[in-house]
Amino acid sequence: MAGRTIIRRLAGDEQGATAVEFAMVLAPLCILILGLLDLTYQVYVRSAVQGTLFEAARLATVGNKTGQDIDDHVKSRLQHFSDDGAIQIHKKSYYDFAGVRKPEVITQDIDPVGQYNPGDCFRDVNGNKTYDTDRGKGGLGGSDDIVDYEIVLTYDRLVPVGSWFGMQDKITVSSSTPLRNQPFASRSAPQAEEICLPQS
Repeated sequence: MAGRTIIRRLAGDEQGATAVEFAMVLAPLCILILGLLDLTYQVYVRSAVQGTLFEAARLATVGNKTGQDIDDHVKSRLQHFSDDGAIQIHKKSYYDFAGVRKPEVITQDIDPVGQYNPGDCFRDVNGNKTYDTDRGKGGLGGSDDIVDYEIVLTYDRLVPVGSWFGMQDKITVSSSTPLRNQPFASRSAPQAEEICLPQS
């Protein structure tokens, strides 16, 4: 009889129910808040990289800054996002917008057709005597050239819990833009040499 009374009392006791319900909701709520914080931080970093890229591209096109000056400016703007200094900067110049990130032109194509292989002839636009899938020249180019400026930033997540969900704790953000240099000097069209390398 006494055992039944105790069971009835326990079944009707609601003290502590709120604490149990709160504990059940707390973990998903914390995960949601941390995820939103991390996502918001990612948007902020992408925006900072994009803004820095536009500044760098503008500095690159005016003609009075060296490549090192621009790289230093980029690193100073983004260094607080990446403690290990994982900031990569790529600069390539092209004669016109149509050539940005395009391969050098194959002028004589032997089998297999449609791809470069030894024995093909190509127009060596960047003057390095080898066939390139990107015809750009390293650096900022000259007057009226197109500069393709790219920044790649690798940084740690704001909330380092990516590994819990099968994600990396480091995030890589990249952004690029092509801009034309100012016409600060006279310009002549590039003379691309046609090169035919022997078959191996």
